[in-house]
Amino acid sequence: MALASSALSSLATRVEAHESAVDAPMKGKINHSVCAWCYNGIPLEDLCKASRQYGIASIDLVDPKDFDLVKKYDLTVGMVNSNGKDWNINKGWNRPEHHEKLVTYFEHLIDETAKGGFTNLICFSGNRKGLDDEQGIINCAEGLKKVIGYAEKKKVTLVMELLNSKVNHKDYQCDRTNWGVDLCKAVGSDNFKLLYDIYHMQIMEGDVIHTIRDNQQYIAHYHTGGVPGRNEIDETQELYYPAIMKAIHETGFKGFVAQEFVPKQADKLASLKQAINICDI
Repeated sequence: MALASSALSSLATRVEAHESAVDAPMKGKINHSVCAWCYNGIPLEDLCKASRQYGIASIDLVDPKDFDLVKKYDLTVGMVNSNGKDWNINKGWNRPEHHEKLVTYFEHLIDETAKGGFTNLICFSGNRKGLDDEQGIINCAEGLKKVIGYAEKKKVTLVMELLNSKVNHKDYQCDRTNWGVDLCKAVGSDNFKLLYDIYHMQIMEGDVIHTIRDNQQYIAHYHTGGVPGRNEIDETQELYYPAIMKAIHETGFKGFVAQEFVPKQADKLASLKQAINICDI
């Protein structure tokens, strides 16, 4: 019990120290967000407080039950979570037998997203499990078309995340930008777009800046992460994030770039602040 009390006291001291820091205003070229799950050891309320201090305007991958807490700190939810027990990264839109239940599930989440005043709701293709990529696009488009009209009505965008199938999400189908773009074209709605995860696509494809420039009209959101390892985006990894942020800004992108690295350093909030400074071009 003493150890637990000591740990909580230490966390509170670090949060207070970060809150009291005087930070320069953001330059305004990048809209900053942060993924809540990367900071599971820090209460969401403390992450919200730190985000306000650092010039972060959004918390990513928040469930509807936590919307009011985020709003309390005048933050938005750049990407609403849909990853749950029954529907998740491994089990998604590429299977026709899932469509009926997925439509019901997503109509509910679209309602919650709209009621919260937010616009982006994440979704996933699911794993291949032997399904070829062409059929995967056909199946996903068929299912998404059953709900996209409702999303349009509610002014919500369904955003499918591009993930690597090489290291972290074996067999995931939406694992390359061109597959995701072909799906966007098949769905045929501005309310279906992609979450371009820079970490994941560096692993699968590389050529990040060129890909962003060529496909910016299909991208609604970005995530970061250091390669290899998905840790800090500093000099310990291979990507040069200032150049990537410059390229994103030059496309005219007005959405959010969310930090989704898992901090290795003991002071996780310091790592977050460092990442925001790196990306604040």
